[in-house]
Amino acid sequence: MPYIEAKDGTRLYVKDWGSGRPIVLIHGWPLNADMWEYQAVRLAEAGYRVIAYDRRGFGRSEQPFGGYDYDSMADDLAAVLDAADVRDAVLAGFSMGGGEVARYLSRHGAGRIAKAALISAVTPFMKKTADNPDGVDTSVEQQMIDGLRTDRPDFLAGFGQTFFGVGWITSPVSQELLKWAQFLALQASPLATIKCVSAFFETDFRPDMAAFTMPTLIIHGDRDQTVPIDVSGRAAARMVPHAELLEYDGAPHGLFATHADRLYEDLLRFSAG
Repeated sequence: MPYIEAKDGTRLYVKDWGSGRPIVLIHGWPLNADMWEYQAVRLAEAGYRVIAYDRRGFGRSEQPFGGYDYDSMADDLAAVLDAADVRDAVLAGFSMGGGEVARYLSRHGAGRIAKAALISAVTPFMKKTADNPDGVDTSVEQQMIDGLRTDRPDFLAGFGQTFFGVGWITSPVSQELLKWAQFLALQASPLATIKCVSAFFETDFRPDMAAFTMPTLIIHGDRDQTVPIDVSGRAAARMVPHAELLEYDGAPHGLFATHADRLYEDLLRFSAG
């Protein structure tokens, strides 16, 4: 099942490894399903069926002109789950992928889902507004879009430094990993890359958070400069009071690489039972 068709005919690339309880992994912006390398292989080896797909416009999926809104992307997720016929699944979303988890649950229900995980996720609402005063200023969104339109490779190279917490003194990842991440990002459609900035920045998931009625794990780095923890992980935990919040001390946004072993172990523990 390397490809499935979304309801508008867009072909989505899907990895389906191993057998056992399904764990569905949704990647973040601007990467693709390969970002889960350090968790997916080990989870499949541990006895789980691991499903990860490339969002429309990213990686090996087709690059349509439209559909880069969360209703459409949640419908894409539903198409993947239906095609794979998953049941009793753990649904985990990283960064903008957390928005797909939230919108899927509110739009399609939790019939196939037993547990949910939000990892460095954009939920519940990124944008600074009158009723979300701790959000991120809209100037940041415009700066990202302008950078992508002017010189996408250069913008993504700089973005990757912040994403992984690379500074003058410390570098928690290698230069080779930074190049790998940029390679994944550059596979994406430039249109999708731009449109998805607006989608994850402007979509208000606060109404969707009530759909997290199942066991929920929230993981966020307290040094995340891409999706600040106060407006995201901590705010989500207040809206899902039964959720387990794990704050990774010193972790940047890209903790799937900087804290790869810990993330694997936390997902493995959460998925059991």
